[in-house]
Amino acid sequence: MKIVVGLSGGVDSSVAAYLLQQQGHEVIGLFMRNWNDASVTLEDECPWIEDSNDALMVAQKLGIPFQVIDMSELYKERIVDYMFKEYENGRTPNPDILCNREVKFDVFLQTALALGAEKVATGHYARLDSFAGENETKIYRLLSGKDQNKDQSYFLCQLNQEQLSKALFPIGELTKPEVREIARDQGLITAEKKDSQGLCFIGKVSLPEFLKQQLQPKEGEIVEIFKDLEAYSKEIPEFSSKKEELEFLSTKKTYNKSDGKVIGKHQGAQYYTIGQSKGLGIGGHQESCFIISRDMEQNILFVGEGKNFPGLFTKVIRIHPAEVHWVREDLRLNDGETMEVMARIRYRQPLEKAILHQFDSVLFIEFQNPQSAVAEGQFAAWYLNDELLGSGVIS
Repeated sequence: MKIVVGLSGGVDSSVAAYLLQQQGHEVIGLFMRNWNDASVTLEDECPWIEDSNDALMVAQKLGIPFQVIDMSELYKERIVDYMFKEYENGRTPNPDILCNREVKFDVFLQTALALGAEKVATGHYARLDSFAGENETKIYRLLSGKDQNKDQSYFLCQLNQEQLSKALFPIGELTKPEVREIARDQGLITAEKKDSQGLCFIGKVSLPEFLKQQLQPKEGEIVEIFKDLEAYSKEIPEFSSKKEELEFLSTKKTYNKSDGKVIGKHQGAQYYTIGQSKGLGIGGHQESCFIISRDMEQNILFVGEGKNFPGLFTKVIRIHPAEVHWVREDLRLNDGETMEVMARIRYRQPLEKAILHQFDSVLFIEFQNPQSAVAEGQFAAWYLNDELLGSGVIS
């Protein structure tokens, strides 16, 4: 089988290419150049140059064809511009999930198919299997990686059945130490290379500096909300239906400047996210202060002291119907149906018990335990056992 491997210049995709070659496949290495502006990265040089050189050396070591494809304009349009817009609107996007949906398993996949490939492989720590559904239609299951410390199924939570039918994740059954050991045994230059950090294909960046490219600084106030005010006992009304209760519990609390005390200044609410504590420049507290809310119109950040501050926690989140995505379309819920699942709202967060409540107008995820630092724009993903069933953008 002819397979295109997305060689990123890291050890994971390098070993993925090696394993497929050992299985007898015709392997082609493609490196995606998605960014070329070093001015916003924390490294002295744009990381894609080093990464593409490492990918080339791996391809030469394995004796496989290799080429670089420039997708920087597409990446800017679909990922970077999306990021700017989301942050400007007070939401917290996940570019890595969008990169997989919009770039790796869309345009990059189409490029691979145009080269005559049957499949595209990446170095994700995830697994795939399939079974025959109704009318013998093959249904693909997206499973978490064997290495729970590196499981990357969350980053693939927006893929569909068509995309999964063309995907391969060769290292999904391996742990990271096993992957590095294989790379060392084969003399691959990437064997000891550190994992990439920061934005997908851009590198490690200072997010405020990155956002300042398009979002202008605007000084605003930091207002501290105090626990005695936050923890006031609010009468919980009698609910006529479960939906009404879920609506109440998922409504985000809003604050006014008069609710607290101004304790500092910031350079723009759009540069920050819910749950953030670093970069606020706040002193004089026993514990760190965390952002609990942002007023984008008034350009105010509201903070509370301590990681257990009540205003940080949310028990029920909502997802607009247009933002609900089922990897397993055959399991999609109908109006009024529920499903017990395990769910997470960020990468590497331990899975938490939750119940999906589907209504025509909204999908609610009711967690058994309140979740910390829930931000609009994040992706929630839900699982049954080790299978990722679906995901959605938190609204």
